[in-house]
Amino acid sequence: MKRETVIVIDFGGQYNQLVARRVRECSVYCEIYSYKTDIEQIKAMNPKGIILTGGPNSCYEENSPTYTKELFELGIPVLGLCYGAQLMMHILGGKVEKAPVREYGKTDVFVKTDSPLFTDVSEKTVCWMSHFDYISKTAPGFEICAHTADCPVAAAENREKNLYAIQFHPEVLHTQEGTKMLSNFVYNVCGCSGDWKMDSFVEHSIQEIRKKVGNGKVLCALSGGVDSSVAAVLLSKAVGDQLTCVFVDHGLLRKNEGDEVEEVFGPNGNYDLNFIRVNAQERFYGKLAGVTEPEQKRKIIGEEFIRVFEEEAKKIGAVDFLVQGTIYPDVVESGLGGESAVIKSHHNVGGLPDHVDFKDIIEPLRDLFKDEVRKVGLELGIPDYLVFRQPFPGPGLGIRIIGDVTADKVRIVQDADAIYREEVDGAAQEYKNEHGKDAPWMPNQYFAALTNMRSVGVMGDERTYDYAVALRAVTTIDFMTAESAEIPYEVLNKVMNRIINEVRGVNRVMYDLTSKPPGTIEFE
Repeated sequence: MKRETVIVIDFGGQYNQLVARRVRECSVYCEIYSYKTDIEQIKAMNPKGIILTGGPNSCYEENSPTYTKELFELGIPVLGLCYGAQLMMHILGGKVEKAPVREYGKTDVFVKTDSPLFTDVSEKTVCWMSHFDYISKTAPGFEICAHTADCPVAAAENREKNLYAIQFHPEVLHTQEGTKMLSNFVYNVCGCSGDWKMDSFVEHSIQEIRKKVGNGKVLCALSGGVDSSVAAVLLSKAVGDQLTCVFVDHGLLRKNEGDEVEEVFGPNGNYDLNFIRVNAQERFYGKLAGVTEPEQKRKIIGEEFIRVFEEEAKKIGAVDFLVQGTIYPDVVESGLGGESAVIKSHHNVGGLPDHVDFKDIIEPLRDLFKDEVRKVGLELGIPDYLVFRQPFPGPGLGIRIIGDVTADKVRIVQDADAIYREEVDGAAQEYKNEHGKDAPWMPNQYFAALTNMRSVGVMGDERTYDYAVALRAVTTIDFMTAESAEIPYEVLNKVMNRIINEVRGVNRVMYDLTSKPPGTIEFE
């Protein structure tokens, strides 16, 4: 059975992944494609609906991203957001101009609740605006269905042709009823049934994996992180003892993590897996010696991973498939899923060398966002403490060490990070014991990183010239946008004291307040 799909066409908007994520929250599958995607490819996918994202350009300028008018004549419902709304009006005969008043931030929007888009939405609702241009004249056949004090066309619709244009961003959490609006589009306008569920995904994936693998042998890259752990258990359910899981300890893991991974998945663990541990710390340190550029470090780590797997494959005999825990944000951020700029290469995606000594690669989680991966993990019966562990990047501490990577720097960041996580976890548990609920400041991801900055300090009446450690903690729902967590000062102060006193080579501790965007969660 072909699954119903809504397509997001990306015009360079910073929220492209967020749009797709919000649609999936409505139990409707959604994928992102560049505006350069050919109309015939779009038609062949037979989507239930199409959403046009925002973007940084002005649609009336000569070289701005655009699309063929045919898109709006397919009979498929189309929703334009911000730039996408302006482009729809521009292509269909409306007028877009520089706005006399720029709108940015939370704005009161007045909507017509009889619109299929605004069913059960408050007549006055708070939305997130971000635009220099505005729709000064709607295209023929469109009626205005929302406005603000400064924006006469906050939304417009052509119900007959199922075309809708929204000047604001319903996908961001600042738009209070945005999820309801997107749900109205996919259900009221597109007629979706909502068949995107994790239980059906698991069942379908196991069947597809069995069909693809047949009698072949499978080698799984197991890091012990959420993504690779879920991928490994999914494969074990599908092909059993045809699967061998190789855990490469590249020396860039969190403190004691290599032993913890072996304890869970190894011979004495809970899973019926063929488990092989490869201790390759010195090999990776050697390859990374003197390398400071972040992208180069990612490429080296990714390539070395594959080389190790090739060697292990030869030791265990013929191997037909390699399993990787690639997830959808990896694909999009590596520039393969949409039009937004490449943010960073991922060792599972952009870092692969040209020659891979396997028949094919299996990426069972490639279509999933992080929270969907966790749901799959729960469906598979993986313990909560594994499913909900913090995300950890494939290149590991290699991208939490600014500049070149050495064994001593790894030791510093491992020790500092262990202290930081121990104190945050302890304080959060104390709060829960005292108040009977989770701490409101509890971050979704928190770690220590080692900066490349060294500074003068005084310890024991002596001058020091040591490194500065940066603490990072963010609150987020989807890891696509994030805010700095407001961890209590007394907790941070305790962390600072312990790190400086217990971690040799550190004399300064800083807390990173940067949100995402403009920053990323990781440092490199």
